Amino acid sequence: MPRHKSFYILPNLFTTASLFLGFLGLIWTVSGHYDRVALLIIFGMFMDGIDGKVARLTNTSTEFGIQYDSLADLVTFGVAPAFLMYNFALHNFGRVGIAVAFLFVVCAALRLARFNVTTSPSNKRFFSGLPSPPAGCTLGCFVFFSALLPDAMQGALPWFCLFYTAIVALLMVSNIRYASFKEFGVFRAHPFRSVFLYVVLPIALIIASPRIFCFMLTLAYVVSGLIHTYVVLPRMAKAANRAAEKEAALKEAQG
Repeated sequence: MPRHKSFYILPNLFTTASLFLGFLGLIWTVSGHYDRVALLIIFGMFMDGIDGKVARLTNTSTEFGIQYDSLADLVTFGVAPAFLMYNFALHNFGRVGIAVAFLFVVCAALRLARFNVTTSPSNKRFFSGLPSPPAGCTLGCFVFFSALLPDAMQGALPWFCLFYTAIVALLMVSNIRYASFKEFGVFRAHPFRSVFLYVVLPIALIIASPRIFCFMLTLAYVVSGLIHTYVVLPRMAKAANRAAEKEAALKEAQG
């Protein structure tokens, strides 16, 4: 039975909402409302997450929707965070600041293009490279968090923003593996514990101290990919090699 056209429009409405938040963020950045822009980028990530889930739940994923989502992501999580960071701190470095802000935009565009080309159903657990929504959010959340930094650190703030923006940009085009959270086996096995740990607790922490925990959560996700790629995976590979060697030695002894 063919689905009604409204089912196909619904996911694109959330994509459009995310795009609007990115566009509004550009306008508010010009007005100097940096904290508000950071919140818009965070809300944009929620809208971006909802549109994909709605499309999967209603079985209305289309090639048009995928491309439209990527274009919206480039604005909301590429252009808007880079423009925010430039106006917030990177303008102090002149052309170098422009170059780093543009680097972030280019890496976001490359990350989205690579995702559209290489996405395959066989690899749902991890992304290759930092996804653009968390990348944009981690810049916005740092701007939101920076108001809590002591006066003694304010002088070094522009330098930190410069290097932080460049590092996050390069992580987007890296081969570092980041969890996608698209497979929910753990949620089905332990629904109550999982909802509390992954939903209720983070929301409670954000409400208690939004500036601190918004930044800490995004930073934790950025660091998690590095730990998984450079610590967990090598240990798993070594353990697999040891197991294979033991099995081969056992077969040889039995032979």
